[in-house]
Amino acid sequence: MADKPATTTQTGTPVASDAHSLTVGADGITALHDRYLVEKLASFNRERVPERNPHAKGGGAFGEFEVTEDVSAYTRAAVFQPGAKSETLLRFSSVAGEQGSPDTWRDVRGFALRFYTTEGNLDIVGNNTPTFFLRDAMKFPDFIHSQKRLGASGLRNADMQWDFWTLSPETAHQVTYVMGDRGLSRSWRHLNGYGSHTYQWVNAAGERFWVKYHFLSHQGVERMDADEAERIAGADADYYRRDLYEAIERGDFPKWDVYVQVMPYEEAKTYRYNPFDLTKVWPKSDYPRIKVGTFTLNRNPQNFFAEIEQAAFSPANQVPGTGISPDKMLMARVFSYGDAQRYRIGANYNQLPVNQPHAAEVRNYMHEGQMQYHFNPAEHRVYTPNSYGAAGGPEADPLLGVEASWESDGELVRAAYTLRADDSDFGQAGILYREVFDDEQRARFVQTLVGQYNALTVPAIQERFFWYWTQVDQDLGAQLRALAGAPLGEPEPVGVGE
Repeated sequence: MADKPATTTQTGTPVASDAHSLTVGADGITALHDRYLVEKLASFNRERVPERNPHAKGGGAFGEFEVTEDVSAYTRAAVFQPGAKSETLLRFSSVAGEQGSPDTWRDVRGFALRFYTTEGNLDIVGNNTPTFFLRDAMKFPDFIHSQKRLGASGLRNADMQWDFWTLSPETAHQVTYVMGDRGLSRSWRHLNGYGSHTYQWVNAAGERFWVKYHFLSHQGVERMDADEAERIAGADADYYRRDLYEAIERGDFPKWDVYVQVMPYEEAKTYRYNPFDLTKVWPKSDYPRIKVGTFTLNRNPQNFFAEIEQAAFSPANQVPGTGISPDKMLMARVFSYGDAQRYRIGANYNQLPVNQPHAAEVRNYMHEGQMQYHFNPAEHRVYTPNSYGAAGGPEADPLLGVEASWESDGELVRAAYTLRADDSDFGQAGILYREVFDDEQRARFVQTLVGQYNALTVPAIQERFFWYWTQVDQDLGAQLRALAGAPLGEPEPVGVGE
């Protein structure tokens, strides 16, 4: 015992035993005033914070980002200036499954990347796909509910998933990705990441640009066969988490190149696709990728709960020279993510070490609340404006330059985006199927869809399934009907509209 420090209570008092409760005799009742037992059990009862609703199951690691190119013509953000280096945190996840779900279920993979910059934290919260299922956050809770479990049985249900998708045609592009090879990745290391949303960059001259982030894996993008994924789901539910951790432990550090697509501010007003529609991509033939730099994951967390489970990402975390766009999903996520973190972790979640900025100092007049432990010097006022000069606390800097912004004027309405020349719910999904997938990918895609159809039990949803995929590609719809044993013919929409 002499060579080991004493166990203590949470307040530092040494304790007499790690193994035995205080009882009336060796065989008697336990004393409630056993302070260490009560503290230990109460702490245990509160070990788990509420899991994230989507993206509950995940893992991650720390690393370093280095700018290797010059994109200062597009942004003044310090993190993206030539030669800049920043610590990073990357969390991978699945969307639909709970904490204990298998890593290798078919799903979108979350890709949440934080840059600990000299100007504060910058979070790019995306997926391994450049699109998403929806373009308006009003439908997001319903979408997630459709991926979860039925109230009565507590079971996931194919009918409700496809019911939602086929009644929401804007999902077609993303569902095509998910039912293709990207729905079953070889590992977290073998996938690309995307910011998915459109963001804004502002340069030193105040010029504004629209950008999309792309993170391309040095390890390549590799798929997993469906049969292997099913086997691994039973044999090792934490397969992806284990793979990432063990790769970093052995010094096999995964890397991603950071690229952006850049659209001049004015071009967005007349571009053939709505550039703020999260269900669409910008064709690289119109806006080629521009390399920014490379980041490497080279350090595993020392404590998974403290550094990964309590990591609180939000697209509201922007820095000077970056900002958001009039993407309806993104504008809603700016509120929703922080709100979810305050519920899940607490009002002062940004004071946790993993969420604190590493170089920038936090100075503001927000104070108190649950678990506050950072506070301003005593002489600082708790309000602004005040009459106490520098000792009274900070004040905003009007010379920071042009903020990310855009023009907006009109009546408050509840309406879909104004359609552009090439906007349609199924057009880019069809391009993905016909022109991006190769023959083998198309064959696997069709087999996956046949399996999805075979899980459906409601005739109306089965019919809409055929209609949905016929809108993506007419031959695909006919092929699915034939393989599913349904009669060929022109499928008709059943209660579906834009």
